[in-house]
Amino acid sequence: VLFYIGGNDSMDTVCKLDKYINEKGLDFQVIGIPKTIDNDLPVTHHSPGFKSAAKYLAVTVNEIARDSMVYNCESVTVVEVMGRDTGWLAASLGAAAPNDFFPVLGVPESPPVHLIYLPEVPFSFEQFISDIKQVQKQHKSVIAAVSEGIRFADGRYVGSSAQSGQTDIFGHSYLSGAGKVLERLIQREIGCKVRSIELNVMQRCSAHLQSVTDIVQSEAAGAYAVECALNGLSGIMVTLGRQFSYTDAANAANKIKYFPAEWINSQGNGITPEALKYF
Repeated sequence: VLFYIGGNDSMDTVCKLDKYINEKGLDFQVIGIPKTIDNDLPVTHHSPGFKSAAKYLAVTVNEIARDSMVYNCESVTVVEVMGRDTGWLAASLGAAAPNDFFPVLGVPESPPVHLIYLPEVPFSFEQFISDIKQVQKQHKSVIAAVSEGIRFADGRYVGSSAQSGQTDIFGHSYLSGAGKVLERLIQREIGCKVRSIELNVMQRCSAHLQSVTDIVQSEAAGAYAVECALNGLSGIMVTLGRQFSYTDAANAANKIKYFPAEWINSQGNGITPEALKYF
């Protein structure tokens, strides 16, 4: 038995291997186990890895917010978050706890992130600058989170001018650069202190901030996969919900679970209370 742990492309591999096994009549099984910080696998309620990445982001952005409050000048910080096609990870920052130390400094309590932009919503330079200026009326230090995959209405990546143009083994473009592009835009249009922070691979490998729930569920998902194998199943993917189950791996192979449109606010720069319930 081969247990294949991964995301959309990995589940496609499970399907291909299972098809080959059946065609050749081999005494072999292959079972997919979900794992992706992007949380974009269909059918499963969530994917192991997502909660740990979201926890890392929440802690890190809270620390960025604390640092930015040291200065008296107006500032904008753009935090670029992983997420090629979907904004689950960036959106999770809407659930990050407010900075409880602000009132001690005589500053009103504030969420660590004021603006959130996802690939599911067409991006506009003009709207972005307008949003920043609006938040600046209330907050001296503004923090905006953007998914690396944010796109203009015509489908171009915002960060395309800062990208290498190279692709990975699955043909996906290497993404990054949206934060840097927006940093230059703010410098030009607003002129305040600004910096962009690309958290890069730390989002998916910072074990010192991993979620205990993630660890427990990952081990349990593996154990359930073994049960499925002992029952003779193959070509399936384990799913997580209130209880473990499974689905045909084809239902997740190369398919994307987008962040629900109804969970994005009407301005396209934040999340709704329904999204908070999910997180």
